[in-house]
Amino acid sequence: MTRWILACGLVLPALAAHAAEAFPSRPISIIVPNPPGGMNDITARPFAAVMQAHAKQPVVVQNKPGGASAVGTVYVAELRPDGHNLLMSTANLYLVIERNKLYNEPATYRLDQIAPVALMSADPLVMVVQTESPYMTVKDLVDAAKAKPGTFAFSSSGPYGITHVDIAMFNHAAGLTMRHVPTTGGGPALVQLLGGHVQVTSGAPASVYPHVKANKMRVLAHWGVKPIGVMPDVPSLQSLGYDVEAYLWVGLFTTAGVPEPTFKVLRELVGKTARDPQFVDALGKINNVVDYRDTPDFKKFFDDDHQRMAVAIQRIGKVDAKK
Repeated sequence: MTRWILACGLVLPALAAHAAEAFPSRPISIIVPNPPGGMNDITARPFAAVMQAHAKQPVVVQNKPGGASAVGTVYVAELRPDGHNLLMSTANLYLVIERNKLYNEPATYRLDQIAPVALMSADPLVMVVQTESPYMTVKDLVDAAKAKPGTFAFSSSGPYGITHVDIAMFNHAAGLTMRHVPTTGGGPALVQLLGGHVQVTSGAPASVYPHVKANKMRVLAHWGVKPIGVMPDVPSLQSLGYDVEAYLWVGLFTTAGVPEPTFKVLRELVGKTARDPQFVDALGKINNVVDYRDTPDFKKFFDDDHQRMAVAIQRIGKVDAKK
């Protein structure tokens, strides 16, 4: 009996190590909780292609849009925690939760059901105006908006979306009151600016860069703390005296509860993929820069950003989406 117990004591760790080494043992799914074409999607697809080569298993991207990303998030949250199901998502993970808190509505998922794996990219939002507008600097915009309070308008991707919250942060820091024009997404928000319906909006560098290059938009500043690769001369709002920070980031998550040996192998696999020149080049072609951060650093970034967004949403308060 003693020999059998000793034998098991030797075999079980070996089996656990083998299970970790064997991961992944079947195809991996990357769930995108949005329609095709957005930042999550255009990040997930080249990532899946490169990951497949490293994993020696098929890696499939599935779009599960709905509920401001809640549908796809709930899907991953409720799966078996074995590391084979991943979620490519953004700050919408907690923007939805904070909005529900504001309206005392039940959340469809909890953050502790999703485990952060790695950050893929973190583009600071950029502030843009029409090229024909008289506002050459942030000071020009602020002075004009203060001279005519309530007459300036900004567009966003929708109530409590990232391009609503970032400008709300700026308005608070600058002491401005601007009329909010919500739309159905980042693209429509830019269209509102191009059409002259609003004076200012924000977006990711990758989404506004083509319009800047075509001389249709002017970038005044960004919400980050470091220079932007494709726009190195654009000042940060912090450097101009506004204590704000906001990013359109993309990160990889999995179902919470993945066994530590498997999670370790998953982290290594994700790290190899994110650092692969093929993936870096793919994002570079869409003017996006890989900002890979492993789990501990990503968790800190995630928590810090969540805290900033939560404060801003409480300050915004309840809004009428029809306005």
